[in-house]
Amino acid sequence: MKSLYKPTIFILVDTLLLLISIFVVLMWFPLTTHKPFEKYALTFFSFTAIWLACSYLLGRYKALKSQRYFNFIFKLFYTTLIVFALCWMIFVFLSDEQKLSEYVLLSVTIIAFSANYFTLFFYFAYRYATEYDLSNIPAIKRENAQQKPLPELDEEAYNRRCQMIESHSGTKTLRFLDSHSKLKSGNTYLFVFRTTEELAALPQYEYNTIIRLEKLNSSRGINKMLSIINEKLPDNGTFICCFESISTRKKLIFNRYPKGIRNIASCFDFIKHRIIPKVFITRRLYYDITGGKNRILSKTEVIGRLYCNGYEVVSDKKINNLTYITAKRVKQAEPLRTRSYGPLIRLKRFGKNKKAFTVYKFRTMYSYAEYMQAYIYQHNALQEGGKFKRDVRVTSLGKFMRKYWIDELPMIFNLIKGDMKLIGVRPLSPQYFSLYSEELQEKRVKFKPGLFPPFYADMPKNMDEIQASEMKYLEACEKNGVFLTDCRYFLKIINNILFKKARSA
Repeated sequence: MKSLYKPTIFILVDTLLLLISIFVVLMWFPLTTHKPFEKYALTFFSFTAIWLACSYLLGRYKALKSQRYFNFIFKLFYTTLIVFALCWMIFVFLSDEQKLSEYVLLSVTIIAFSANYFTLFFYFAYRYATEYDLSNIPAIKRENAQQKPLPELDEEAYNRRCQMIESHSGTKTLRFLDSHSKLKSGNTYLFVFRTTEELAALPQYEYNTIIRLEKLNSSRGINKMLSIINEKLPDNGTFICCFESISTRKKLIFNRYPKGIRNIASCFDFIKHRIIPKVFITRRLYYDITGGKNRILSKTEVIGRLYCNGYEVVSDKKINNLTYITAKRVKQAEPLRTRSYGPLIRLKRFGKNKKAFTVYKFRTMYSYAEYMQAYIYQHNALQEGGKFKRDVRVTSLGKFMRKYWIDELPMIFNLIKGDMKLIGVRPLSPQYFSLYSEELQEKRVKFKPGLFPPFYADMPKNMDEIQASEMKYLEACEKNGVFLTDCRYFLKIINNILFKKARSA
């Protein structure tokens, strides 16, 4: 017998599925009685109690996050088998009065099993598809992580290296690599295909530049490879890689197919090489069939993976439909931990009295976008509304959701919790908060942030105007009181949204 444990909320979900299964059979299946709920009430109450007891004893109500798919499905199968056998003996074989039909019992059991199975399937499909591929490389203390000098290649070896690059990737790539690395140096290492075991066997700190010629789209376990290379490079070592972006892939498909079917072909390709590799079951099947080759990767995902694994992007350039990225090793790779890429995200923000709280929003960015904050600050200027121009982290759907505030709907939960109020300055991340003047920072933390910022009342155009708008609002709160100020701003905001077509920046 399993040791006693506190059941999770899944016991309520399980009970609901059982009740639905019983209701479906008694309501719509052909039965011999006109009052099935009265006749079978005690029987199916007992059925439910036996099901819940067996499920508990088999450990089905332990935390779902601690359980694996196939193990959990076997528990469901054993539960169903045991419950059916017990109920058949009690209510079909042994019972003389109000004998339960085998047909009814079997129908309820099958529907209950199916409802549970598909609920669990979609749960695990979502969970497995959204767990990031983070490396399991333990953090090792780096000592004397300095390059170990090696002699330059002789002329023959250098020519062979150049010929190999040219034959695999073309003359333009050869010129690019020659200008961004020392191809003649013995401390430069090139590879096309290498297993993680082969990369792990490389000597420590011997190569200050490691170049991968094959595109990352054909790699399985990208993060593991990146973290191994991170450990092999000396401090400030360089890694150069390439990938085919989503936009390039779409352009190639549009050039390949006639106008009538190019959109269909592009959609099919996206489902096959982007969605299927991310969904549980189909993901595993995809890797078994293709070996993980030719996946679709966004630029955001690749750059985010690099930052996640301890690199800083120095430059990127498109050559022959591939984007080449030069990155510098700056720190250890992130340790292994489960990360989700679901539709709902939680973000840490500053609230009243500079108290950190969690903001809930719908996801509008690609996976790994949260690692790109430093990259975006370096490469993108602020546009009207205080957000970044051409923010590559935002998906096409995300742009639409942001424009009409759909991504901010879950923040209503913050309003209910009392972390925020209806009108007020935006809740900011530490990075954005640091961009504001000290005086404005001090005033901001005196009040709760709001769902609708004064931005929509004044419609400022740049960062200075945004700060002036917020300062004006906060000073009005201090002078006239929060309630009266919020009422006045609320009327202005509604007027701008409804009649002046103000939209989220």
